[in-house]
Amino acid sequence: MSSRYSDLSLYKRIAAEAQPYWAHLAGICLLSLLSAPLALLGPLPLKIAVDSVIGDSPLPHLLQLSLPTMAADDKTTALILTISLLVAIILLQQVQGFANWLLQLYAGEKLVLGFRSRLFGCLQRLSLSYHDTRGTADSLYRIQYDAPSVQYVTIQGFVSFVTAWVTLSALVWATAQFDFALSMVALAVSPPLFLLAEFYRRRIRSRWATVKELESATMSVAQEVLGSVRVVKAFGQEDREQERFRQQGTRSMSEHIGVVFAEMRFGLLMALTIAIGTAAVLFLGVRHVQAGMLTLGELLMVMAYITQLYKPLETISKKVTEMQASLASAERAFALLDELPEVATCANPLPLVRARGSVDFEHVFFSYETERFILQDVSFQIEPGTCLGISGRSGVGKTTLASLLSRFYDPSAGRILLDGTDLREYELVDLRNQFAIVLQEPVLFSTTVAENIAYGRPSASENSIIDAAKAANIHDFIMMLPDGYRTQVGERGMRLSGGERQRISLARAFLKDAPILILDEPTSSVDLKSEAAITDAIVRLMRGRTTFMIAHRLTTLEKCDVRLHIEQGRVVTLGREIPTSIRSELTLETCS
Repeated sequence: MSSRYSDLSLYKRIAAEAQPYWAHLAGICLLSLLSAPLALLGPLPLKIAVDSVIGDSPLPHLLQLSLPTMAADDKTTALILTISLLVAIILLQQVQGFANWLLQLYAGEKLVLGFRSRLFGCLQRLSLSYHDTRGTADSLYRIQYDAPSVQYVTIQGFVSFVTAWVTLSALVWATAQFDFALSMVALAVSPPLFLLAEFYRRRIRSRWATVKELESATMSVAQEVLGSVRVVKAFGQEDREQERFRQQGTRSMSEHIGVVFAEMRFGLLMALTIAIGTAAVLFLGVRHVQAGMLTLGELLMVMAYITQLYKPLETISKKVTEMQASLASAERAFALLDELPEVATCANPLPLVRARGSVDFEHVFFSYETERFILQDVSFQIEPGTCLGISGRSGVGKTTLASLLSRFYDPSAGRILLDGTDLREYELVDLRNQFAIVLQEPVLFSTTVAENIAYGRPSASENSIIDAAKAANIHDFIMMLPDGYRTQVGERGMRLSGGERQRISLARAFLKDAPILILDEPTSSVDLKSEAAITDAIVRLMRGRTTFMIAHRLTTLEKCDVRLHIEQGRVVTLGREIPTSIRSELTLETCS
């Protein structure tokens, strides 16, 4: 899979995301850099123990200054001082590590939360066509699993690189003070390490991108099945769906294992290169001790430095390949941010407080990214306060027509006017505030009854919510619930019946008090008793509003002022009466 972004462009964008947290990152860098002097101090107690406690070499000059003259020559005092120094260095390393970890945790979580919020906001602004194409699971995967990549690249990547280079420089300098030749031999392995890292980086990046796509697809299967669990159970397809999930997961697992094996090969080659370098240093160091150029304690200290020197080299090389997974995730996340909504507000939008409600469709065509038009040359005009009944067989474009009116999509050709102005010229938020929509399958959120009613007006008072519920014929039922208006409705409102959910949806429309009402078959999925209560509420809700009523039932259409019938995406009838041929068709379809 080819990369859409270069590494440099990704690093620049990640740096821009991390810019608000530069103070935190600077603190992390400073704390991380403290590891360099602490690493230099680490082997010092061992050298003192070997050369000054076991051997006869004098203590380092600074330690001699801290002791009385007589105590400086005492072996027991030197041993106690060595042990105390060892304990102090270990404690300092622990304090430095804990403070660094705490600041990394705080800054990293803040960075990820901010980035996730941006992705979530972007997803809400994208047009429905994007969500129809990509699906919910892919979007959730990018928010939950791709967003943390900015934390890894910034903190585990950038900070680790800076710390590793500084530590490497310090250790090379310290090693060179004892034996310059040994430091150069130790550094001779760095070019092969970097060449290996570059060779594997290019291969691992594309494979990680494939892994992310496959993991997202696996998550999509789970989300689809769990969202349709009633259908799965009704048809007894649990085993089949489990096998489908397992097969998709196996593909993801196989690709993941392949990437791990590639990283393992790189790790083995890197370890071999470092082992060769260490062996060369040890060989040369022993020769220098035999030649009297180094003491045994100095050789042990140099070997300790060399071991630590290879750690930043290993870090630098490993991070190049390890970050490919995060860069693949970052690429997916930024690709989402770069998506442009197909439905967007124009450059200089017109404000809209409350529309009068006149609507004109002028030669409207629409298709969902195909050559087959769902709507073809649709034209009609209705006056404010008119109730328009829209009929037609399933799939002819009735719901699409309502979606165009609320600008969930834009026409492929033609235009739609509200109060004489093209919908695309209005501020999008203002435009959608003019509509109250009641769907065939009402959508409730997993919160309280009151919050669901007030979804369109979160600041509504309790009395306003109650008045809306009474208008929707649902107040008495709500008062019988265990916690009344504070009762939790469950995920998608599944603790309530279809009719109860529909009446709460109507109460939401009453409370919003929008001038235009869209009713998409609001009574087709409820029983006769619920239908009567809903119909009564709908009649009150339509008063004084321009209403678009999508329905199959004649009884519903007869309440409309004007009827519009669609066949194969075209308007075939527009008037106040339903022709006999269409009456027969509607009656037959309703009975079927």
